[in-house]
Order: sequence, then structure tokens, then C-alpha cells
Amino acid sequence: MFKHILVPTDGSELSRNTIARAVSFARESGARITAFFAKPEYPVTYFGEGALIDPTTPEKFSEMADQQAAEVLAFVTSECEKAGVPCQTVSASSDVPYEAIIQAAEENACDLIFMASHGRKGISGLLLGSETNKVLTHSKIPVLVYR
Repeated sequence: MFKHILVPTDGSELSRNTIARAVSFARESGARITAFFAKPEYPVTYFGEGALIDPTTPEKFSEMADQQAAEVLAFVTSECEKAGVPCQTVSASSDVPYEAIIQAAEENACDLIFMASHGRKGISGLLLGSETNKVLTHSKIPVLVYR
């Protein structure tokens, strides 16, 4: 049924648990995985009189974001290798992760997005929002939510 699954990850414990389920799902369905990490963009700071200046350059920030992406995505690659599931990794810089997730799924011709949900309910879910909920709302590609 599904042959190419996008698995977004942020490196959290919840995300790691979801990766294990996604890998199992992919193995059972004969699918391959594309793991995705949304790197933060360089923060633009406005300085006024007496403000502290951040010594991090855009290049250094980008290097640290690339290193974080590599570490987070290496976990997915390792889990896929153990299970014999074909895997590739991609990352993109974006401060709007849900848009980057959908774009990555479209660009890589994925037919399913498999992602975690923190399961926030009530006012905290409404106020904090949810990248999963935003993907569900905006994606034309099916989304499987693991909780």
C-alpha cells in the first residue's frame, strides 16, 4: 500500500519511539523511509543601545545546525539498517517545521507521512499548537499519527 514514508524527527524521546514504530511499519509493508529534520534558521536579532551582541556568526550557526541534523538523522539510519529498511535522510532550514515537512514529503515523492503527536489536549493544545495538527490540516499526503 505505502511504498515511501517520510518520518520527520526532532530527536526527542517521543520522536525516537515513533521512529521505532515507523521502521517496523515500513518493514512490514515493504516500504522505504526518508527521515527528515527541520533545522532552525539563523535568528535575526535587533540590537539597541546596551544590547549584548551574539558572537555566533550565521556560518557557525549553520554548522551547528548541520551537526545537530546529522546526529538526529543518524539514529534513524541506524534503526533502519538494523531492520533492513532502505533509508535516506534529508534536512532543510525552516522556522515553520510543518511547511518544511510537507515540502519534503512532496519533493521526495512520499506517499505517507508518519509522525508523532504529543497528545496535548484542551487549552494547552490550542495555545501551544501542534506541528502534527498543522501537517494534518495542510497536507494532501496521508498522515499516520503515532501516539
